[in-house]
Amino acid sequence: MSDVIRLEYRGVTMRFTDTTGKSLTAVQNVSLAVRDGEVVSLIGPSGCGKSTLLNIGSGLTAPSEGQAFVDGERVNGPNAHVAFMLQKDLLLPWRSIAENIMFGVEIQGLPVAERKRRAQAWLATLGLSDFANHYPHQLSGGMRQRVALARALIMERPILLMDEPFAALDALTRDDMQRLLADVWRETKKTVVYVTHNVAEAVYLADRVMIMSPHPGRLKSEVKIGL
Repeated sequence: MSDVIRLEYRGVTMRFTDTTGKSLTAVQNVSLAVRDGEVVSLIGPSGCGKSTLLNIGSGLTAPSEGQAFVDGERVNGPNAHVAFMLQKDLLLPWRSIAENIMFGVEIQGLPVAERKRRAQAWLATLGLSDFANHYPHQLSGGMRQRVALARALIMERPILLMDEPFAALDALTRDDMQRLLADVWRETKKTVVYVTHNVAEAVYLADRVMIMSPHPGRLKSEVKIGL
């Protein structure tokens, strides 16, 4: 792990307005620097702003106050340095598994030969080669999440944001996915920010665990994991 800062939040506050016009502060004055190759887990109660921080880091949401930076550049919108994996796989039911994996790079205009090469490589790495021509409804929940992970990884972006990607899986499948993600990280050394409610998962995967306070979300404490 280097000392290069990949993703940084500086004094980030996020407010929303409800249907009555009342202002709600989801995240308050959060500052956090994530280094290149580091895995940082955000953990805390529901509604404390963990997902909001991922949205801000990816450029999908602009903060009310403060700034987010990727590789030293201010985040002003979706950027080419970040890939995002959600809790729901959101696979397109009319596309095969290989076609789902290639969807993002297809939109980017990556040449056909290169996107097929990348897809085949990730299908093999994630144990999906035999399912390349299947459709999402033919796969289990765990297999579908492997496809979603491959769809994020094929983008070859240095930062991976993950919003409770394994929360809906059964315990044994979740353990398998955690081990798989750890293997992928050892191979790619991506910078990862991982949101979870599972303490054991956070400890297993992360270099640092950032504990957030209840609403409004603030960084309450930091736990360095030396395993």
